[in-house]
Amino acid sequence: MINRIIQLPARQSFFLLGPRQSGKSTLIESRYTKSVWKINLLLNDVFFPYSKDPALFRRQAEEKILHEGIKIIFIDEIQRLPLLLNEIQFLMGEFKECQFILTGSSARKLKRGGANLLAGRAVERRLFPLVFQEMKPSKLEDVLRFGSLPALCGKNDKEKTDILSTYAHVYLREEIQSEGIVRNLGAFSKFLDMSAGQCAELVSFSSVARECHLPVRTVQSYYQILEDTLIGFRLEPWHKSVRKRLVSHPKFYFFDTGITNAINKRLTGSLDRERLGRLFEQFIVLETYRMAHYLRSEVNIYFWRTNHGAEVDLIMEKHGKIKHAFEIKFSDNISGAHLSGLRAFREEHPQVPCSVICTAPHAYELDRVKILPWNKYLEKISNVLAIGNFLVEK
Repeated sequence: MINRIIQLPARQSFFLLGPRQSGKSTLIESRYTKSVWKINLLLNDVFFPYSKDPALFRRQAEEKILHEGIKIIFIDEIQRLPLLLNEIQFLMGEFKECQFILTGSSARKLKRGGANLLAGRAVERRLFPLVFQEMKPSKLEDVLRFGSLPALCGKNDKEKTDILSTYAHVYLREEIQSEGIVRNLGAFSKFLDMSAGQCAELVSFSSVARECHLPVRTVQSYYQILEDTLIGFRLEPWHKSVRKRLVSHPKFYFFDTGITNAINKRLTGSLDRERLGRLFEQFIVLETYRMAHYLRSEVNIYFWRTNHGAEVDLIMEKHGKIKHAFEIKFSDNISGAHLSGLRAFREEHPQVPCSVICTAPHAYELDRVKILPWNKYLEKISNVLAIGNFLVEK
């Protein structure tokens, strides 16, 4: 059993949201073992009776709480039947000692369908694929190629390829269509291929729309679907003006490098330096994003880019101030040529500490820039996210 680092509420009810196969059910079942009633809404024989009569759930819950000693009610895939949330809110008022745990792989139906989100009576947590502290990968290229879904643990490369290919070509396409989110599966599949091919690059909605022969608004809605179903997230460029952030081109990152490679059909064969560089950037940004959620950090992450194309991959901001700038390079020999983006950044922000996260075996300093091995950065990421700066060891 993998020891997950996420901290869950001891008594308060909560939503636990995360992509499919991120380990939500396994986590809950391992941590909550006594006086639990589990309802799995993925099972049709469980789903259909409650869909016809949501009050049936309330009547059964009252019986179990009052006469069977149930203290925890765990509902898996709650987004399939948001109407149950009305019954849950009533039960929360009647049985304050009962904890409700609600897991789901899509926030779309909950947040965009007018669902009852329990008026603040349940907090939200996110679960992601395994982070560095949980998996301790022996080879960086393995995690860049296959990602870190828990289902891959202990599997050989062929088995990993089969699992990821099925995920990419069954769930991401067919299940999203079956939920009624998109009607034109062919157009969505073409968009999915293009968006995965451009992962970690600037997103131009108009360019993607032109390549996919789709309206711009449709492309924007497809990216929103990927966010709402927890398949990826957008990283906004840093601007002091919030308005400018909203109108600038973001970057988009899929939630796992293995899924990106599966969509791109790049799970086997050699990976060229350019692709490894983009996967390495995705890996570092994902690790930072995941840990920021787990630690409930007040640090926000962005990237930085000038109108002339100078760019810094990762900016940490806290309480309105930039705390640190990180360039991400898949190289074990950092030279002055790798620092051009940071030099441009320093012209505007001379007092902000700068670092390069790379594959060098040891840390050192170059032109007042800290050169950080990737594993050293990830080992210290809790401190980084606590203050928005890399702590130099004494």
